[in-house]
Amino acid sequence: MINVSPSSADCDIVISGAGLIGSAFALALSQSGLRVTLVDSGPQPKTFPAMPQRVSAINLASQTMLARLGVWSEVPDDKKIPFEAIETWDAASTGSIRFESAELGINALGHIVCNNALRFALHQVIESSTPHTLVFDEAIDAIKPSSNGVALTLASGRQLGTRLVIGADGPRSNVRRLGQINMNDVEYSHTAIVATVMPSQGHGQVARQRFLPDGPLAFLPLSDGRCSIVWSVPHDRALELLEADDAAFALALASAFNHRLGHIETLGPRTSFPLHRRHAETYIADRLALIGDSAHTVHPLAGLGANQGFADAAALAEVVLDAVSQNRDFACRSVLRRYERWRRGENTLVAQVIEGFYTLFAPPNGPAARLRGIGMDLTDRSTLMKSFIMRHAIGLSGDLPALVKP
Repeated sequence: MINVSPSSADCDIVISGAGLIGSAFALALSQSGLRVTLVDSGPQPKTFPAMPQRVSAINLASQTMLARLGVWSEVPDDKKIPFEAIETWDAASTGSIRFESAELGINALGHIVCNNALRFALHQVIESSTPHTLVFDEAIDAIKPSSNGVALTLASGRQLGTRLVIGADGPRSNVRRLGQINMNDVEYSHTAIVATVMPSQGHGQVARQRFLPDGPLAFLPLSDGRCSIVWSVPHDRALELLEADDAAFALALASAFNHRLGHIETLGPRTSFPLHRRHAETYIADRLALIGDSAHTVHPLAGLGANQGFADAAALAEVVLDAVSQNRDFACRSVLRRYERWRRGENTLVAQVIEGFYTLFAPPNGPAARLRGIGMDLTDRSTLMKSFIMRHAIGLSGDLPALVKP
């Protein structure tokens, strides 16, 4: 292992994971003078993807951050679309809620964005306007912190000295494992099925979600009239749906959505992933910090996962830059604890709210379903309550980092 000091380090910060959150964090530091290296285990993307496999609902706070980083304008218009309303209704009752951007005096509640297109745009901006280094097909194999820095060994055998390591490498974070940080992991016993479909009726730039007895089903609008669907079902049901032919799956999907957008005319490839609620016991270790899915994941029913990650990146960047401006060691525990206290509380609150919704919609019928429907209808008629929910969901309220404040 190499000995690392601030003067001998190869770079100031190494970020493991050049996905959405890791790349955004790197860009947030682009004017700081800090030397940043992003290491990613996957291959370098060469072009914008033609077909969106996974999408994210980007709220106004995250959009503000991406615009300030010079990224938002680099995402082609056909890879992002604003949604003006959100419709949610319950299959087991008459309850429904509709949130509209006009109620807040804004044009849209957020955008549905192709993840791969956004990642490609982030990399383009990093390569064209920052001194940062992107390294693909490489991973961190060992981490050895000291009082002055961190010695890293990469999978290729290369050694790298730095002052701070960031884990932005997803829910199975290798950095979290090497930092000996435990993760509280609760499995939902559900699988999310993801696909791109073309319904026979127009989506009208509305994000829709129906709560079914066995899990929620969301139709998210895309720019070409198609929708990205996220369907949460028990594992055995997911296996049946994934093995069904396209015609059978399309019929089941339209029926589950109560034909709200008619029948399904075309169906893209189906993928799936198991659903978990995860939260790291701590976000920091010696000269190490976690952001995004490396630190926490939630059920996708609210579409907040990516936005939590962007807020993590903005908060950690703000904390690091404050320390740099004061000539403090930005990688010491006292500095990193400020980030952890800030974001752990916010992320815990989001997880509790989402868990509450998940539990609320679990009973498929009976008195609980009727009370749930009444509650949804009362909320839908309360302008004050809907405004409160919307402002927090789209990032207009809360303890926000400066970079994401509209």
